[in-house]
Amino acid sequence: MALAIVYCRASSGIHAPLITVEVHLSYGHPGFRIVGLPETAVKESKDRVRSALMNTHFEYPIRHITVNLAPAELPKEGARFDLAIALGILAASEQLPKEKLLMHEFYGELALSGELRPMKGVLPVVLAATHAGKQPIVPYQNSHEASLVEKANVLCANHLLEVCAYLQHDTPLLPCVSSAVLEKKPTLNLADVKGQPHAKRALEVAAAGQHSLMLMGPPGTGKTMLANRLTSLLPELSEEEALEIAAVASVSMNGFDSATWRQIPFRAPHHTSSAAALVGGGRPPRPGEISLAHRGVLLLDELPEYHRHVLESLREPLEFGSITISRAAFQTTFPAKFQFLATMNPCPCGYASSSEEECRCSPEQVKRYLAKISGPLLDRIDMHVEVARLPADVLTKANMVKEEDSQTVRERVMQSRAYQYERQGKCNAALTASEIESKIVLEGSAIALLNQVMTRFNLSARVYHRIIKLARTLADLDACQDVAESHISEAISYRCLDRRRGG
Repeated sequence: MALAIVYCRASSGIHAPLITVEVHLSYGHPGFRIVGLPETAVKESKDRVRSALMNTHFEYPIRHITVNLAPAELPKEGARFDLAIALGILAASEQLPKEKLLMHEFYGELALSGELRPMKGVLPVVLAATHAGKQPIVPYQNSHEASLVEKANVLCANHLLEVCAYLQHDTPLLPCVSSAVLEKKPTLNLADVKGQPHAKRALEVAAAGQHSLMLMGPPGTGKTMLANRLTSLLPELSEEEALEIAAVASVSMNGFDSATWRQIPFRAPHHTSSAAALVGGGRPPRPGEISLAHRGVLLLDELPEYHRHVLESLREPLEFGSITISRAAFQTTFPAKFQFLATMNPCPCGYASSSEEECRCSPEQVKRYLAKISGPLLDRIDMHVEVARLPADVLTKANMVKEEDSQTVRERVMQSRAYQYERQGKCNAALTASEIESKIVLEGSAIALLNQVMTRFNLSARVYHRIIKLARTLADLDACQDVAESHISEAISYRCLDRRRGG
Protein backbone atom coordinates (compact mmCIF):
# COMPACT_ATOMS: atom_id res chain seq x y z
CA MET A 1 0.00 0.00 0.00
CA ALA A 2 1.41 3.40 -1.00
CA LEU A 3 0.81 5.08 2.36
CA ALA A 4 3.26 6.93 4.59
CA ILE A 5 2.84 8.67 7.97
CA VAL A 6 4.93 11.63 9.16
CA TYR A 7 4.55 13.59 12.39
CA CYS A 8 4.72 17.31 13.09
CA ARG A 9 2.82 19.80 15.24
CA ALA A 10 0.50 22.74 14.66
CA SER A 11 1.10 26.27 15.93
CA SER A 12 -2.24 26.61 17.72
CA GLY A 13 -1.16 28.57 20.80
CA ILE A 14 1.68 27.29 22.96
CA HIS A 15 0.34 23.76 23.37
CA ALA A 16 1.47 22.59 19.88
CA PRO A 17 -1.02 19.76 19.20
CA LEU A 18 0.32 16.77 17.29
CA ILE A 19 -0.52 16.60 13.58
CA THR A 20 -0.34 13.32 11.70
CA VAL A 21 0.53 13.83 8.03
CA GLU A 22 -0.85 10.88 6.07
CA VAL A 23 0.26 10.66 2.44
CA HIS A 24 -1.54 8.25 0.11
CA LEU A 25 -0.63 7.56 -3.53
CA SER A 26 -3.30 6.10 -5.78
CA TYR A 27 -3.62 5.31 -9.49
CA GLY A 28 -5.88 7.44 -11.60
CA HIS A 29 -5.83 11.00 -12.82
CA PRO A 30 -2.61 12.69 -11.48
CA GLY A 31 -3.30 15.38 -8.91
CA PHE A 32 -2.36 16.73 -5.52
CA ARG A 33 -4.94 17.31 -2.82
CA ILE A 34 -4.53 18.40 0.80
CA VAL A 35 -7.40 17.79 3.23
CA GLY A 36 -7.83 18.50 6.95
CA LEU A 37 -8.86 22.19 7.11
CA PRO A 38 -5.74 23.62 5.43
CA GLU A 39 -5.50 27.39 5.11
CA THR A 40 -4.05 29.14 2.04
CA ALA A 41 -0.38 28.79 3.02
CA VAL A 42 -0.87 25.06 3.61
CA LYS A 43 -2.72 24.56 0.31
CA GLU A 44 0.10 26.29 -1.56
CA SER A 45 2.61 23.84 -0.12
CA LYS A 46 1.82 21.40 -2.93
CA ASP A 47 3.55 23.72 -5.43
CA ARG A 48 6.55 24.27 -3.17
CA VAL A 49 6.88 20.55 -2.46
CA ARG A 50 6.57 19.58 -6.14
CA SER A 51 9.28 22.05 -7.21
CA ALA A 52 11.56 21.11 -4.30
CA LEU A 53 11.38 17.39 -5.14
CA MET A 54 11.98 17.94 -8.84
CA ASN A 55 14.86 20.37 -8.28
CA THR A 56 16.57 17.93 -5.92
CA HIS A 57 16.32 15.17 -8.60
CA PHE A 58 13.87 12.94 -6.78
CA GLU A 59 11.22 11.12 -8.75
CA TYR A 60 7.94 12.96 -8.49
CA PRO A 61 5.17 10.31 -8.55
CA ILE A 62 2.78 10.67 -11.49
CA ARG A 63 -0.16 9.51 -9.43
CA HIS A 64 -2.95 11.05 -7.43
CA ILE A 65 -1.50 12.32 -4.13
CA THR A 66 -3.78 12.78 -1.14
CA VAL A 67 -2.35 14.43 1.98
CA ASN A 68 -4.51 14.21 5.10
CA LEU A 69 -3.64 16.45 8.07
CA ALA A 70 -5.23 14.88 11.14
CA PRO A 71 -7.07 15.70 13.33
CA ALA A 72 -9.32 17.05 10.60
CA GLU A 73 -11.31 19.46 12.82
CA LEU A 74 -8.21 21.51 13.79
CA PRO A 75 -7.44 24.39 11.36
CA LYS A 76 -3.91 24.17 9.90
CA GLU A 77 -1.93 27.29 9.02
CA GLY A 78 1.58 28.22 7.94
CA ALA A 79 4.24 26.57 5.82
CA ARG A 80 5.67 24.41 8.62
CA PHE A 81 4.17 21.23 7.06
CA ASP A 82 6.22 21.46 3.83
CA LEU A 83 9.08 19.21 4.96
CA ALA A 84 6.75 16.60 6.48
CA ILE A 85 4.62 16.45 3.30
CA ALA A 86 7.69 16.12 1.06
CA LEU A 87 9.13 13.28 3.18
CA GLY A 88 5.74 11.58 3.24
CA ILE A 89 5.59 11.60 -0.58
CA LEU A 90 9.11 10.20 -0.82
CA ALA A 91 8.33 7.46 1.71
CA ALA A 92 5.00 6.55 0.07
CA SER A 93 6.80 6.22 -3.28
CA GLU A 94 9.43 4.03 -1.58
CA GLN A 95 12.31 6.45 -2.15
CA LEU A 96 12.82 6.71 1.65
CA PRO A 97 12.40 4.13 4.46
CA LYS A 98 9.09 4.55 6.29
CA GLU A 99 10.12 3.15 9.67
CA LYS A 100 12.59 5.87 10.60
CA LEU A 101 10.04 8.60 9.97
CA LEU A 102 8.01 7.52 13.00
CA MET A 103 10.89 8.28 15.40
CA HIS A 104 11.02 11.97 14.45
CA GLU A 105 8.96 15.09 13.98
CA PHE A 106 9.77 17.29 10.98
CA TYR A 107 9.38 21.04 10.55
CA GLY A 108 10.28 23.66 8.00
CA GLU A 109 9.18 25.62 4.97
CA LEU A 110 10.64 24.46 1.67
CA ALA A 111 12.11 26.81 -0.89
CA LEU A 112 11.70 25.80 -4.52
CA SER A 113 15.32 24.66 -4.49
CA GLY A 114 14.78 22.37 -1.49
CA GLU A 115 16.37 24.66 1.08
CA LEU A 116 14.75 24.79 4.51
CA ARG A 117 13.47 28.13 5.72
CA PRO A 118 12.79 29.02 9.37
CA MET A 119 9.36 29.08 10.99
CA LYS A 120 7.69 30.61 14.02
CA GLY A 121 6.73 28.68 17.12
CA VAL A 122 9.72 26.32 17.24
CA LEU A 123 10.11 26.34 21.02
CA PRO A 124 6.62 25.01 21.87
CA VAL A 125 6.90 22.17 19.33
CA VAL A 126 10.34 21.18 20.63
CA LEU A 127 9.03 21.10 24.20
CA ALA A 128 6.01 19.02 23.17
CA ALA A 129 8.03 16.65 20.98
CA THR A 130 10.58 16.07 23.73
CA HIS A 131 7.81 15.32 26.21
CA ALA A 132 6.33 12.83 23.71
CA GLY A 133 9.67 11.06 23.30
CA LYS A 134 10.28 12.02 19.66
CA GLN A 135 13.30 13.72 18.11
CA PRO A 136 12.49 16.94 16.21
CA ILE A 137 14.31 18.02 13.06
CA VAL A 138 14.11 21.77 12.41
CA PRO A 139 15.64 24.30 9.98
CA TYR A 140 19.14 25.39 10.90
CA GLN A 141 18.05 29.02 11.25
CA ASN A 142 15.81 27.95 14.16
CA SER A 143 18.65 26.20 15.98
CA HIS A 144 19.27 29.05 18.47
CA GLU A 145 15.70 28.91 19.68
CA ALA A 146 15.43 25.11 19.68
CA SER A 147 18.67 24.75 21.67
CA LEU A 148 17.15 26.55 24.66
CA VAL A 149 15.46 23.29 25.67
CA GLU A 150 18.46 21.67 27.31
CA LYS A 151 16.97 18.18 27.68
CA ALA A 152 15.90 18.02 24.03
CA ASN A 153 17.96 16.22 21.41
CA VAL A 154 17.13 18.41 18.43
CA LEU A 155 18.69 18.03 14.99
CA CYS A 156 18.85 20.78 12.38
CA ALA A 157 19.32 20.85 8.61
CA ASN A 158 19.76 23.41 5.85
CA HIS A 159 18.34 21.41 2.96
CA LEU A 160 15.87 18.66 2.11
CA LEU A 161 18.76 16.53 0.77
CA GLU A 162 20.46 16.60 4.19
CA VAL A 163 17.33 15.23 5.86
CA CYS A 164 16.94 12.54 3.21
CA ALA A 165 20.61 11.51 3.53
CA TYR A 166 20.12 11.18 7.28
CA LEU A 167 17.01 9.02 6.89
CA GLN A 168 18.40 6.87 4.08
CA HIS A 169 22.10 6.55 4.85
CA ASP A 170 22.38 7.66 8.51
CA THR A 171 24.44 10.66 7.43
CA PRO A 172 24.67 12.67 10.68
CA LEU A 173 22.83 15.96 11.05
CA LEU A 174 24.13 18.82 13.13
CA PRO A 175 22.78 19.07 16.70
CA CYS A 176 21.16 22.38 17.59
CA VAL A 177 23.69 24.40 19.55
CA SER A 178 23.24 28.07 20.27
CA SER A 179 26.16 30.33 19.42
CA ALA A 180 24.44 33.50 20.58
CA VAL A 181 26.22 35.54 23.23
CA LEU A 182 23.57 36.45 25.79
CA GLU A 183 24.38 39.79 27.33
CA LYS A 184 22.71 40.98 30.49
CA LYS A 185 20.61 44.02 29.68
CA PRO A 186 21.39 47.00 31.95
CA THR A 187 18.45 47.80 34.22
CA LEU A 188 17.26 51.12 35.55
CA ASN A 189 18.26 51.90 39.13
CA LEU A 190 15.87 52.87 41.91
CA ALA A 191 18.51 55.28 43.20
CA ASP A 192 17.75 57.54 40.22
CA VAL A 193 14.44 58.48 41.82
CA LYS A 194 14.90 61.20 44.44
CA GLY A 195 12.67 61.31 47.48
CA GLN A 196 9.28 59.54 47.47
CA PRO A 197 10.05 57.13 50.35
CA HIS A 198 6.41 56.02 50.69
CA ALA A 199 6.11 55.15 46.98
CA LYS A 200 9.49 53.38 47.02
CA ARG A 201 8.39 51.32 49.99
CA ALA A 202 5.20 50.42 48.12
CA LEU A 203 7.28 49.35 45.09
CA GLU A 204 9.42 47.14 47.33
CA VAL A 205 6.34 45.54 48.88
CA ALA A 206 4.85 44.95 45.43
CA ALA A 207 8.06 43.26 44.26
CA ALA A 208 8.32 41.15 47.41
CA GLY A 209 4.80 39.70 47.27
CA GLN A 210 4.18 40.02 43.51
CA HIS A 211 1.32 42.43 44.23
CA SER A 212 -0.37 44.66 41.66
CA LEU A 213 0.18 48.38 42.19
CA MET A 214 -1.32 51.66 41.00
CA LEU A 215 0.51 54.96 41.54
CA MET A 216 -1.64 58.09 41.58
CA GLY A 217 -0.48 61.71 41.69
CA PRO A 218 0.06 64.96 39.79
CA PRO A 219 2.24 65.09 36.65
CA GLY A 220 5.98 65.05 37.17
CA THR A 221 6.04 63.33 40.56
CA GLY A 222 8.00 60.29 39.35
CA LYS A 223 5.20 57.73 38.92
CA THR A 224 6.46 56.41 35.59
CA MET A 225 10.09 56.48 36.76
CA LEU A 226 9.18 54.32 39.73
CA ALA A 227 7.12 51.91 37.63
CA ASN A 228 9.90 51.46 35.08
CA ARG A 229 12.27 50.33 37.83
CA LEU A 230 10.18 47.49 39.23
CA THR A 231 11.98 44.83 37.18
CA SER A 232 15.29 45.85 38.78
CA LEU A 233 13.89 44.68 42.14
CA LEU A 234 12.64 41.28 40.96
CA PRO A 235 14.55 37.98 41.36
CA GLU A 236 16.09 36.33 38.31
CA LEU A 237 13.96 33.99 36.25
CA SER A 238 14.26 30.25 36.72
CA GLU A 239 14.91 27.97 33.74
CA GLU A 240 11.26 26.86 33.71
CA GLU A 241 9.95 30.43 33.83
CA ALA A 242 12.31 31.52 31.05
CA LEU A 243 11.08 28.68 28.83
CA GLU A 244 7.44 29.66 29.47
CA ILE A 245 8.21 33.24 28.43
CA ALA A 246 10.14 32.14 25.33
CA ALA A 247 7.33 29.77 24.30
CA VAL A 248 4.78 32.60 24.36
CA ALA A 249 7.10 34.91 22.42
CA SER A 250 7.77 32.14 19.90
CA VAL A 251 4.12 32.03 18.75
CA SER A 252 3.69 35.83 18.82
CA MET A 253 3.63 38.09 15.79
CA ASN A 254 7.31 39.07 16.11
CA GLY A 255 8.60 35.66 17.17
CA PHE A 256 11.27 34.93 19.77
CA ASP A 257 14.51 36.89 19.98
CA SER A 258 17.30 34.87 21.62
CA ALA A 259 18.89 38.11 22.84
CA THR A 260 16.00 38.44 25.33
CA TRP A 261 16.58 35.01 26.86
CA ARG A 262 16.11 35.07 30.67
CA GLN A 263 15.16 38.74 30.69
CA ILE A 264 12.10 39.67 32.75
CA PRO A 265 9.38 40.86 30.32
CA PHE A 266 8.29 44.48 30.67
CA ARG A 267 5.38 45.53 28.47
CA ALA A 268 3.98 49.06 28.33
CA PRO A 269 1.30 49.26 25.59
CA HIS A 270 0.01 52.65 24.43
CA HIS A 271 -3.33 53.84 25.79
CA THR A 272 -4.88 53.60 22.30
CA SER A 273 -4.39 49.80 22.29
CA SER A 274 -7.48 47.72 21.57
CA ALA A 275 -8.84 44.92 23.73
CA ALA A 276 -7.58 42.35 21.20
CA ALA A 277 -4.08 43.86 21.33
CA LEU A 278 -4.14 43.62 25.10
CA VAL A 279 -5.59 40.14 25.66
CA GLY A 280 -4.79 38.54 22.29
CA GLY A 281 -6.76 37.45 19.25
CA GLY A 282 -6.61 37.15 15.49
CA ARG A 283 -6.70 34.12 13.21
CA PRO A 284 -4.73 32.13 14.07
CA PRO A 285 -4.86 33.40 17.67
CA ARG A 286 -1.78 35.31 18.80
CA PRO A 287 -0.89 36.26 22.37
CA GLY A 288 -1.61 39.83 23.46
CA GLU A 289 0.30 42.16 25.75
CA ILE A 290 -0.85 40.43 28.93
CA SER A 291 0.57 37.10 27.71
CA LEU A 292 3.77 38.70 26.42
CA ALA A 293 4.12 40.07 29.98
CA HIS A 294 3.79 36.53 31.43
CA ARG A 295 6.15 36.12 34.41
CA GLY A 296 6.98 39.81 34.06
CA VAL A 297 5.43 43.26 34.38
CA LEU A 298 2.56 44.93 32.50
CA LEU A 299 2.52 48.72 32.85
CA LEU A 300 -0.52 50.75 31.84
CA ASP A 301 0.60 54.37 32.04
CA GLU A 302 -2.21 56.94 32.46
CA LEU A 303 -4.77 54.23 33.23
CA PRO A 304 -8.00 56.29 32.78
CA GLU A 305 -6.97 57.17 29.22
CA TYR A 306 -7.56 53.55 28.14
CA HIS A 307 -11.01 52.69 26.87
CA ARG A 308 -13.16 51.26 29.63
CA HIS A 309 -13.97 48.02 27.79
CA VAL A 310 -10.23 47.47 27.30
CA LEU A 311 -9.61 47.80 31.04
CA GLU A 312 -12.52 45.52 31.89
CA SER A 313 -10.91 42.77 29.81
CA LEU A 314 -8.18 42.59 32.47
CA ARG A 315 -10.51 41.34 35.20
CA GLU A 316 -10.29 37.60 34.49
CA PRO A 317 -6.54 37.49 33.74
CA LEU A 318 -5.79 39.35 36.99
CA GLU A 319 -7.89 36.80 38.86
CA PHE A 320 -6.93 33.54 37.14
CA GLY A 321 -3.51 34.15 35.51
CA SER A 322 -4.58 33.02 32.02
CA ILE A 323 -6.72 34.16 29.11
CA THR A 324 -8.92 31.98 26.90
CA ILE A 325 -9.66 33.34 23.43
CA SER A 326 -12.88 31.79 22.16
CA ARG A 327 -14.14 32.21 18.61
CA ALA A 328 -16.59 30.26 16.46
CA ALA A 329 -13.94 27.97 14.96
CA PHE A 330 -11.32 27.71 17.70
CA GLN A 331 -10.48 28.17 21.37
CA THR A 332 -6.97 28.93 22.61
CA THR A 333 -5.63 29.53 26.12
CA PHE A 334 -2.52 31.62 26.76
CA PRO A 335 -0.80 32.08 30.14
CA ALA A 336 -1.02 35.57 31.66
CA LYS A 337 0.58 35.54 35.12
CA PHE A 338 1.83 39.10 35.00
CA GLN A 339 2.46 41.69 37.70
CA PHE A 340 0.14 44.60 37.02
CA LEU A 341 1.39 48.19 37.31
CA ALA A 342 -0.60 51.33 36.56
CA THR A 343 -0.20 55.09 36.91
CA MET A 344 -2.84 57.80 36.81
CA ASN A 345 -3.51 61.45 37.56
CA PRO A 346 -6.14 62.34 40.17
CA CYS A 347 -8.20 64.36 37.65
CA PRO A 348 -8.20 65.33 33.94
CA CYS A 349 -5.88 68.31 34.46
CA GLY A 350 -3.76 66.31 36.92
CA TYR A 351 -3.59 68.76 39.85
CA ALA A 352 -6.53 67.78 42.09
CA SER A 353 -4.22 66.61 44.88
CA SER A 354 -1.48 69.22 44.35
CA SER A 355 -0.90 72.05 46.82
CA GLU A 356 1.23 74.02 44.34
CA GLU A 357 -1.07 74.05 41.29
CA GLU A 358 -4.75 74.95 41.18
CA CYS A 359 -7.07 72.27 39.79
CA ARG A 360 -9.20 73.50 36.86
CA CYS A 361 -11.61 70.55 36.92
CA SER A 362 -15.14 70.64 38.25
CA PRO A 363 -16.27 67.98 40.78
CA GLU A 364 -18.36 66.37 38.07
CA GLN A 365 -15.35 66.14 35.71
CA VAL A 366 -13.24 64.53 38.45
CA LYS A 367 -16.04 62.08 39.21
CA ARG A 368 -16.38 61.08 35.55
CA TYR A 369 -12.62 60.75 35.21
CA LEU A 370 -12.29 58.38 38.18
CA ALA A 371 -15.39 56.45 37.08
CA LYS A 372 -13.47 55.25 34.00
CA ILE A 373 -11.92 52.69 36.36
CA SER A 374 -14.63 50.40 37.69
CA GLY A 375 -14.93 49.24 41.27
CA PRO A 376 -14.39 45.55 40.40
CA LEU A 377 -11.12 46.39 38.64
CA LEU A 378 -9.94 48.55 41.57
CA ASP A 379 -10.72 45.69 43.95
CA ARG A 380 -8.36 43.47 41.94
CA ILE A 381 -5.47 45.92 42.30
CA ASP A 382 -3.70 45.16 45.58
CA MET A 383 -2.22 48.60 46.19
CA HIS A 384 -3.21 52.16 45.21
CA VAL A 385 -0.66 54.66 46.45
CA GLU A 386 -0.57 58.44 46.24
CA VAL A 387 2.65 60.02 44.96
CA ALA A 388 2.96 63.65 46.07
CA ARG A 389 4.91 66.40 44.34
CA LEU A 390 8.43 66.84 45.76
CA PRO A 391 9.61 70.06 47.41
CA ALA A 392 12.26 71.88 45.41
CA ASP A 393 14.98 71.39 48.04
CA VAL A 394 14.79 67.60 47.65
CA LEU A 395 15.98 67.91 44.06
CA THR A 396 18.80 70.37 44.64
CA LYS A 397 22.28 68.96 44.88
CA ALA A 398 23.04 70.77 48.15
CA ASN A 399 20.40 68.79 50.04
CA MET A 400 20.61 65.62 48.01
CA VAL A 401 21.07 62.45 50.05
CA LYS A 402 22.28 59.10 48.80
CA GLU A 403 19.30 57.05 47.71
CA GLU A 404 19.01 53.30 48.24
CA ASP A 405 19.90 51.43 45.07
CA SER A 406 17.99 48.61 43.42
CA GLN A 407 20.44 45.89 44.46
CA THR A 408 20.02 46.67 48.16
CA VAL A 409 16.23 46.57 47.89
CA ARG A 410 16.36 43.47 45.72
CA GLU A 411 18.21 41.54 48.43
CA ARG A 412 15.37 42.23 50.87
CA VAL A 413 12.85 41.22 48.22
CA MET A 414 14.63 37.92 47.60
CA GLN A 415 14.78 37.17 51.33
CA SER A 416 11.06 37.85 51.62
CA ARG A 417 10.36 35.60 48.62
CA ALA A 418 12.41 32.84 50.28
CA TYR A 419 10.16 32.98 53.36
CA GLN A 420 7.07 32.79 51.16
CA TYR A 421 8.22 29.81 49.11
CA GLU A 422 9.35 27.96 52.22
CA ARG A 423 5.97 28.49 53.86
CA GLN A 424 3.55 28.00 50.95
CA GLY A 425 5.48 27.38 47.71
CA LYS A 426 4.27 30.57 46.01
CA CYS A 427 4.17 34.34 46.38
CA ASN A 428 1.62 35.87 48.74
CA ALA A 429 -0.35 37.52 45.93
CA ALA A 430 -1.15 34.08 44.46
CA LEU A 431 -2.70 32.65 47.66
CA THR A 432 -6.28 31.43 47.47
CA ALA A 433 -8.93 32.13 50.11
CA SER A 434 -8.47 28.68 51.70
CA GLU A 435 -4.67 29.07 51.71
CA ILE A 436 -5.01 32.45 53.43
CA GLU A 437 -6.89 30.80 56.28
CA SER A 438 -4.41 27.94 56.64
CA LYS A 439 -1.10 29.74 55.99
CA ILE A 440 -1.55 33.22 57.50
CA VAL A 441 -1.88 33.80 61.26
CA LEU A 442 -3.09 37.21 62.48
CA GLU A 443 -2.54 38.50 65.99
CA GLY A 444 -5.64 39.44 68.00
CA SER A 445 -5.08 43.19 67.71
CA ALA A 446 -4.57 42.82 63.94
CA ILE A 447 -7.93 41.03 63.60
CA ALA A 448 -9.67 43.75 65.60
CA LEU A 449 -8.20 46.52 63.45
CA LEU A 450 -9.10 44.72 60.23
CA ASN A 451 -12.70 44.18 61.34
CA GLN A 452 -12.98 47.86 62.25
CA VAL A 453 -11.67 48.99 58.86
CA MET A 454 -13.92 46.58 56.95
CA THR A 455 -16.98 47.97 58.74
CA ARG A 456 -15.95 51.62 58.51
CA PHE A 457 -15.21 51.61 54.75
CA ASN A 458 -17.68 48.88 53.74
CA LEU A 459 -15.02 46.90 51.90
CA SER A 460 -15.62 43.75 49.83
CA ALA A 461 -14.44 40.25 50.67
CA ARG A 462 -11.94 40.50 47.81
CA VAL A 463 -10.38 43.61 49.37
CA TYR A 464 -10.36 41.84 52.76
CA HIS A 465 -8.25 39.01 51.36
CA ARG A 466 -5.94 41.41 49.53
CA ILE A 467 -5.25 43.41 52.69
CA ILE A 468 -4.34 40.21 54.53
CA LYS A 469 -2.00 39.07 51.74
CA LEU A 470 -0.42 42.51 51.65
CA ALA A 471 0.07 42.46 55.42
CA ARG A 472 1.65 39.00 55.15
CA THR A 473 4.21 40.38 52.71
CA LEU A 474 5.01 43.23 55.10
CA ALA A 475 5.51 40.68 57.88
CA ASP A 476 7.85 38.69 55.62
CA LEU A 477 9.91 41.82 54.94
CA ASP A 478 10.18 42.26 58.72
CA ALA A 479 10.95 38.52 59.16
CA CYS A 480 7.91 38.14 61.48
CA GLN A 481 6.18 34.80 61.91
CA ASP A 482 2.70 36.27 62.49
CA VAL A 483 0.93 39.31 61.06
CA ALA A 484 0.85 42.14 63.61
CA GLU A 485 -1.41 45.17 63.93
CA SER A 486 1.31 47.39 62.45
CA HIS A 487 1.36 45.26 59.30
CA ILE A 488 -2.42 45.54 58.86
CA SER A 489 -2.19 49.30 59.43
CA GLU A 490 0.53 49.72 56.81
CA ALA A 491 -1.33 47.51 54.35
CA ILE A 492 -4.43 49.71 54.69
CA SER A 493 -2.31 52.79 54.01
CA TYR A 494 -1.56 51.36 50.54
CA ARG A 495 -5.26 51.42 49.54
CA CYS A 496 -6.02 55.14 49.36
CA LEU A 497 -8.95 54.81 46.96
CA ASP A 498 -10.80 52.52 49.39
CA ARG A 499 -10.60 55.25 52.02
CA ARG A 500 -11.99 57.78 49.52
CA ARG A 501 -14.88 55.54 48.57
CA GLY A 502 -15.69 54.88 52.20
CA GLY A 503 -15.76 58.58 53.06
